[in-house]
Parts: sequence; C-alpha cells; structure tokens
Amino acid sequence: MKLKLKKSELKDFLDEKVNLYNHPKFIESDPIQIPHLFSRKEDIEIAGFLTATIAWGNRKSIIKNANRMMDLLDHSPFEFITQHEASDLEKLTPFVHRTFNGSDFMQFIKSLNNIYKNHHGLESVFAQHAEPKSLQNSIHQFKKVFFEQPHLERTQKHISDPLKNSAAKRINMFLRWMVRNDNNGVDFGIWQSLNSSQLSCPLDVHSGNVARKLGLLKRKQNDGKALDELDSALRKLDASDPVKYDFALFGLGVFEGF
Repeated sequence: MKLKLKKSELKDFLDEKVNLYNHPKFIESDPIQIPHLFSRKEDIEIAGFLTATIAWGNRKSIIKNANRMMDLLDHSPFEFITQHEASDLEKLTPFVHRTFNGSDFMQFIKSLNNIYKNHHGLESVFAQHAEPKSLQNSIHQFKKVFFEQPHLERTQKHISDPLKNSAAKRINMFLRWMVRNDNNGVDFGIWQSLNSSQLSCPLDVHSGNVARKLGLLKRKQNDGKALDELDSALRKLDASDPVKYDFALFGLGVFEGF
C-alpha cells in the first residue's frame, strides 16, 4: 500500500510524526539510552559508537548487550580506552552480540585508543573529511583510520563503507546522535564541528519500507544508492535537518506498523 500525498501534505504528515517521536520518552526503548548514562563528551561518544556498532537485531538484546559492554569498561569508557593495560582486555573475551565477539571488542578498544591518542578523537576524524551535504566520505576515511593498525581481518565487517555501496545504517545513526541537536534531549548535538545538514538517515528495514510506501524511495535494496535517493528526497523536505525524519519513518514502522 502506498500513501499518496502532495509534497506539502507529506511534509506536514512527517513533521507531525517527528514531533510525536522526537521526545524524551523515545529514549526508554531505544539504544540511545546507553550514551545517555554519561555526561562527559568522550564517554558519550564512545558509549554511542560501541552501542551503534552492535545495533542490529532485537532492540532489547542490543540494549542488554550494550549495557554489558559498559560494565566491562567499568562504566568509564574513555578512561578504559586510554589507560587500559593489555591484561585488562582479557575480560572482554566472553562478550558476544550476534557476530560481534570478544576479539572484535578488543580490536575496537585498540583502534579507539589509537584514535584518541594520535588523531584527537572521534569527532576530529569524522570532521576532517566532511563534505557540505554528506558525511559518507567521512565514514569511508574513518574506516581507514580505524583499521590503520594491525587488526583482525574479520573485525573490518563491523564498520560499513558507504563508498562500497553500503547504507552504513549504524554509523549514520551514531552520527545523528552526536551531531544533531534536537532541543528535546534525545540527540546530543555535542559535535560542534559538524552540522545536521550533513547527516544521512539511518536506512534500515523499517525506515526503508515506510519511505517506499510514502513515495520517498523507489529502489528496492537498502544500500548506498537507496540512501542517496532517500537523502535527496528528505533534503527537499528540510535541507537544514533532513535526518529528523528518521524519527518519523522509524516511529511509523516500529510503533505504528505503517
């Protein structure tokens, strides 16, 4: 079923859904609750990045395992990443979330250590290659930096590359959390060197299906080309904050079964 609305009607409909779902109560059932446990910028962004990395599958399972990650990092992710000894990593071995295992977790800690010690942190790496209306090249360059040290080949699959036609849903979601300031206390807006107009919608099964029903997306696969198409459509509705419609598309799909 497709819902046929004029452009102005579609914008009004989606804006109404953004207002409904971009609300603090959204946090209670969403993985974004994990970075909300922290107040220090570095803790928020590291907790957000690790949570987003395992954000696929059942949301309760994601939240449970992201909390487990924070337990293993002594609820001080930045301190753990920058000050751990090699022996401290051993306790991460049993961790598993779907195909992300303890070996991947250890590799992520080592790569994040390198980013904070040698590249001025996560924000700096993403900001370095940002384009006026896209962060997809930033994600591609970030992956290079993330794996510039010796690493397990298997761990590379846990960071998507938009330049290889991935929709990079989880990193785009993480970037929304960090960059977008919604004035509602959901997204953090703690990265001042980037702005909302550069963000892309986290494209997954729910947002993709709803976007197709609303005529925002024609491509059948949820890949990089589909993300470009959806980006273009959402920027016509709000060029300064296109990714706010993630709340509408996700809410319609998950909470309303649209």
